[in-house]
Amino acid sequence: MSDPVLTLVELLRSRAVHQPEKIAYTFLHDGEIEQVVWTYGDLDRQARAIASQLQSLKFEGNLSEGERAVLLYPPGLDFIAAFLGCLYANVIAVPAYPPRRNQHLHRLQAILTDAGARIALTTTSILATVEQWFPEAPVLSALRWIATDRLTDQTALAWQAPQIDQDTLAFLQYTSGSTGTPKGVMVSHRNLLHNSADLDASWDHTPESAIVSWLPTFHDMGLIYGVIQPLYKGIPCYMMAPVAFLQRPIRWLQAIDRYRATHSGGPNFAYDLCVQKIPAEQRATLDLSSWRMALNGAEPVRQATLERFITAFQPCGFHPSTFSPGYGLAEATLKVTAACTADAPTVLAVQTEALMRDRIVPVASPTQGQRLIGCGKPMLDTQIVIVHPELHTRNAPDQVGEIWVAGASVAQGYWQRLTATQQTFQAYLAGTGEGPFLRTGDLGFLHQGELFVTGRLKDLIIVGGVNYYPQDLELTASQSHPALRLNAGAAFQ
Repeated sequence: MSDPVLTLVELLRSRAVHQPEKIAYTFLHDGEIEQVVWTYGDLDRQARAIASQLQSLKFEGNLSEGERAVLLYPPGLDFIAAFLGCLYANVIAVPAYPPRRNQHLHRLQAILTDAGARIALTTTSILATVEQWFPEAPVLSALRWIATDRLTDQTALAWQAPQIDQDTLAFLQYTSGSTGTPKGVMVSHRNLLHNSADLDASWDHTPESAIVSWLPTFHDMGLIYGVIQPLYKGIPCYMMAPVAFLQRPIRWLQAIDRYRATHSGGPNFAYDLCVQKIPAEQRATLDLSSWRMALNGAEPVRQATLERFITAFQPCGFHPSTFSPGYGLAEATLKVTAACTADAPTVLAVQTEALMRDRIVPVASPTQGQRLIGCGKPMLDTQIVIVHPELHTRNAPDQVGEIWVAGASVAQGYWQRLTATQQTFQAYLAGTGEGPFLRTGDLGFLHQGELFVTGRLKDLIIVGGVNYYPQDLELTASQSHPALRLNAGAAFQ
């Protein structure tokens, strides 16, 4: 690809023309057996077939440009084809988790209502289940349902290239909604391609790289790094269902070994789970020497976790510098910062009492204070400022404050929520007027240019004017008695 591509549609079309037989994605049944293998040519045909079906609805007058389609898929490659099929038809994709009775239906209904989606893409099996709920869920029965696994390659012949550009919205990434109504983050083609370039700047993918992912594709980390990044770099990705990893964590590491994967990652708990659930005799069968970047993100990164994993798996060829702590959020597409490949994670010991009062006082010995893990430095055009959350003034270097972010990876705002968009995406520094910045709602500080994240503003527990971070209380509690499990408690005000 000599000319720079401006959209994901151009990207996949180019790969389908120049590398039609190159393997793009492989799905591992139970995390072990190659169930589905797609080349770029296969993926392009699948995407065109789905897009052609959506375009036919437009020609019939039942769909307009920029419509939203909710994607409800089990783990597998069908989701990828549907996501790209939406882009091929200029339909805004809305990834969501397939509903299960009494568990996800309320959240799904909130997403459908907020997005105003009139189309649902899914599989035949999921549709058969959902149809049983139509009588009690009018919002579901009102949708136009399309089982994309029924479409044939013949359908792809009618596809017409959409009129889109880099500022066209690609999808809505809905926030968790755990503390309120889910909000749809508007992510454009420009955001996606820029964030992929940012990821590449930190992690140095090469034509010989390979990715393994068990992360859910409806979540930003699983979608951006497990789906978009392999397409961006033209490297293979080997995928498994999250439950395959959770049931037997060794499947993740076995896949890295088997396919000589170079890049993979997950939340902090995943590394703890590997240490807890993979006994020494099974570790002895693993060769992890190909692993060059192990992302640790999406939740607080703990030094003790890194140390336990290194101790357990260094004999398998895992190098300590492979760890890459990172920080990101859906509102910034995904990545804000991450430690670079081959750089060992930065550990900073700070005075605990000072940290509880939003001050950063480094100490010489880790035993004298609290150890914090750096999440890397901003790359490309990403700018980070640490701000007083109420005064909106830039903090002194030794003060904890709210993390504000600017750059081309910052998304366009929240779907149909002008006030929330202004409050979150259009913040300006008091006095200087610098901005706009994205208010992340997270607390942290910069030390020698590197970002350290200390907690979430809304989660902070303040007692007697002293700050307590819930993750610290949770860790302390879990270590206080053998009956309490790690990563299984919650502290809140």
